[in-house]
Amino acid sequence: MKLHNSYEIPAIGYGTWQTPNDETAIQGVTHALEVGYRHIDTAAVYGNESSIGKALQQNEIERSKLFVTSKVWNTERGYTKTKEAFEKSLKDLQLDYLDLYLIHWPAASHQFENWQEINLETWKAMEDLYNKGKIKAIGVSNFLPHHLEPLIAEAEVKPMVNQIEYHPGFRQQETVEFCQSKNIIVEGWSPLGTGKLLDNPILKKIASDYGKSVAQLCIRWALQNDIIPLPKSVTPHRIRENFEIDDFAISLEDMERINQMEYCGGSGLDPDKIDF
Repeated sequence: MKLHNSYEIPAIGYGTWQTPNDETAIQGVTHALEVGYRHIDTAAVYGNESSIGKALQQNEIERSKLFVTSKVWNTERGYTKTKEAFEKSLKDLQLDYLDLYLIHWPAASHQFENWQEINLETWKAMEDLYNKGKIKAIGVSNFLPHHLEPLIAEAEVKPMVNQIEYHPGFRQQETVEFCQSKNIIVEGWSPLGTGKLLDNPILKKIASDYGKSVAQLCIRWALQNDIIPLPKSVTPHRIRENFEIDDFAISLEDMERINQMEYCGGSGLDPDKIDF
């Protein structure tokens, strides 16, 4: 997909949330690259950037062919702290630049009276890094429309991406439509509902009709809704399976059946209620 600054982002990312900072992360990323992933998604708070950096250094793929994302954590928001956090992530990942840097969660009114100011100061630091070429694209994560609107109003560089929880049973359609109206690409974390959807009877029936796994169905469904899915696995055959979704298309009827599923598989993490 093409971001609004014309920078291209691979349409499937390899997620690394909850992946240990050891050989597990190194082998997971290495296998993902061997399978064909070129988009690696991590974050400072995942605590695994140094292992991911080792995996990236060990492969022979040209840097320009890779797309690496990280995120600034909640305790590091603000202008100065954001710049310091970015430099640490860059060092741990052993990279000269990041392809995408995100504000991991919005500062919100239930925790901060000056939440808009905090988000804007964080964003200004990211704009500076972007303008210096140290980041190719900048965006946010877990922002709802009411978090995005004041930021967009003040930003010199508009957000290019919003990474949100997105899977069957939790589409966050209001946020998706808002982002699409602003030319902001939506990425979906937890596209399999942290594994909770794998035994869903509706999804199992539809997946069997295509001779595919529920995981493949969920990933294909996200793509057909113009969402970039970020599936996470450290199991080699699942890493491969999650990437092999180009040989089938979900019918309009089945897309609608999945779109209309009632709430299920959600993490329960609400950016207006979190306490971290």
